[in-house]
Amino acid sequence: MNNTTAPTIPNPIVVALQSLLRSTDIVMALALVILVGMLLIPLSAFLVDMAVALSIAASIGIVLLTMFIKQPMEFSVFPTVLLLITLFRLGINVSVSRLILLSGDAGQIITTFGNLIVGGNYVVGVVIFMILMIIQFVVINSGAGRVAEVAARFTLDAMPGKQLAIDADLNAGLIDETQARQRRKAVETEADFYGAMDGASKFVRGDAIAAIIIMLVNIIGGFVIGVLQRGMPLVDALQTYVLLTIGAGLAVQVPSLLVSAAAGLIVTRSTSESSLGTEVSIQLSNFNVLAVGAVIVAMMTLVPGLPTIPFMLVAVGLGTGAFLVNRTQNSLRVIEETAAAPALTTEMETPEQMLEMVVVDPIELEIGYSLIPITDEENQDNLLRRITGIRRQMMSEIGLILPVVRIRDNLRLLPQSYRIKIRGQEVAASEIMLDRLLAIPGADIDEPLQGIQTSEPAFGLPAIWISETDQNPAELKGYTVVTPLSVLCTHLTEVVRAYASELLSRQLVQEMLNQLRQKAPASVEGVVPELLGLGEIQSVLRNLLRERIPIRDLSGILEVLANNASMTRDPRILAEAVRQSMANTISSQYKDEANTLHVFTLAPQLEATLRSSLVSSEGSPAFQIDANLAQRVLLKIGEQMEGLAQLGHMPILLSPRELRLALRRLVEQSLPNLVVMAFSEVGQGTKVKAHGMVKLD
Repeated sequence: MNNTTAPTIPNPIVVALQSLLRSTDIVMALALVILVGMLLIPLSAFLVDMAVALSIAASIGIVLLTMFIKQPMEFSVFPTVLLLITLFRLGINVSVSRLILLSGDAGQIITTFGNLIVGGNYVVGVVIFMILMIIQFVVINSGAGRVAEVAARFTLDAMPGKQLAIDADLNAGLIDETQARQRRKAVETEADFYGAMDGASKFVRGDAIAAIIIMLVNIIGGFVIGVLQRGMPLVDALQTYVLLTIGAGLAVQVPSLLVSAAAGLIVTRSTSESSLGTEVSIQLSNFNVLAVGAVIVAMMTLVPGLPTIPFMLVAVGLGTGAFLVNRTQNSLRVIEETAAAPALTTEMETPEQMLEMVVVDPIELEIGYSLIPITDEENQDNLLRRITGIRRQMMSEIGLILPVVRIRDNLRLLPQSYRIKIRGQEVAASEIMLDRLLAIPGADIDEPLQGIQTSEPAFGLPAIWISETDQNPAELKGYTVVTPLSVLCTHLTEVVRAYASELLSRQLVQEMLNQLRQKAPASVEGVVPELLGLGEIQSVLRNLLRERIPIRDLSGILEVLANNASMTRDPRILAEAVRQSMANTISSQYKDEANTLHVFTLAPQLEATLRSSLVSSEGSPAFQIDANLAQRVLLKIGEQMEGLAQLGHMPILLSPRELRLALRRLVEQSLPNLVVMAFSEVGQGTKVKAHGMVKLD
């Protein structure tokens, strides 16, 4: 007999109901239904008491929440909550009015508000109610509404600028697409929030007006019902219904006052790292203010006729606060001095400390004290973020993972100067002016500008430091205007490009190989260390970077090395083999928009002379020529370079493959900016236009 029970198939309707009940949306839907029902369906006195208690608790919770949040966007649903809580109070008003007019009883809470708070005197109750309404309507609502209106206007006006700043950071590589999308969403949310708060403040204002009208209607309606329908004396009817109406008004309007205060708190808050209470205590904890205030209040006890005890208690409180603030500040000062002071040991410099002094940073940027503000992390555009963008740019352009750039302030430098060091040696230096902008003239600019003449440090172009007010006129005249921070970062970028080969350490090469081994193990296995050692791989990559050849395709480079390592282990010869496989990459670096390389070549006679003097030096090709001939060749090459530069083209010397490396070795010291390419390194489909020929007289 088979006792196996078939699995029970859940009812889809039951499953749908369970998922609906577990959803928070059903709670909101039920809340709206209840709010509408309070306007139409009579409630008992007990339910009215529950509703009033819930209104008071919700208002207190909203006030506390606005005090503990750190920025207004953490409570972005406040306008919607404000609308719901206003509808809830209006529902309570309608229910209470119905109870008062039908039975003359509005529940225990409202009766207590009417008898205990105003002492059973309906005249006092009316006065207290009107005072509360004036405070809410004239002071809190008016101020909060005005602040919300101004905040909404300023936020909407600032939206285009914030969007442009996000696009600029994205284009500069400081943020990625996901971060840009998140920041755009935050800007939109902020604008929607303040716009909604501007409208929500009108709900609170309307609620205050409705409370006054409802109170008058209840008093008149209750008086008419009590006298005409129930036959009550005039004084008794007035006492009963006015007290109930005032009690109901106070019970409903006290939570309304709290919510209005919460609205004022949230629209006047600024973004911070702590809650409102912490901010207030920190900013008001001033020893001088508390101490002087305590003395002044204590002196007021000497004025004849003024009570002594209240002023003395206040003075003691202020004095106690001043004492506590002073003790806290002294404790913090001792902690900071202890943390800043060097540890006293028997040996002033341990071996570990001395080793740290021996280690040289790969790249270091020293700045004068006037340039320290550009490193402030609170600024949206600062040096640290720009360096992050430079590291991403170098990785995408040439495949170099830039080491950490050490930034130090140096008091021995001029205030507005900086210098760049590579492995402890200064390689570049210049000055920038933070209170000005750098205007670089175009090729056909003849109109001068008022400013300080200088030269652009990265490329040596003539430039002018101008004031910010002259930016628009300068751009209209055709000048390129850049910020001082952009000048420094452009200079740093060019230095990194020029010294990329020195920044490629052996440890960095090992990390690159380890990463490649995880993604494409076949590219590394059998090559390192079987055919070539780590140092030889580093030398090949350095030779490529020295001539600004990207090393992003490390897998392809290793394949070429594996094919040629059996014939030679000379890093220069191996680098030449790699160059031949990267013809398209090399050509794309220098060709113009018309897919054309602008070059100059060697005259046939000079080419034959150099070919005949070609020898092998230290395993690599070199020219065995006298110093006079070498000087004449360099002079003629320099003339051709100048001619190409005047035409606006990168100077490129095109030569036979067997002469390229020797030519590069000949010119690399005197003409480092010359690009020496072999005919075989011209990419397929690339056009070549020769502008001149190097020939000896």
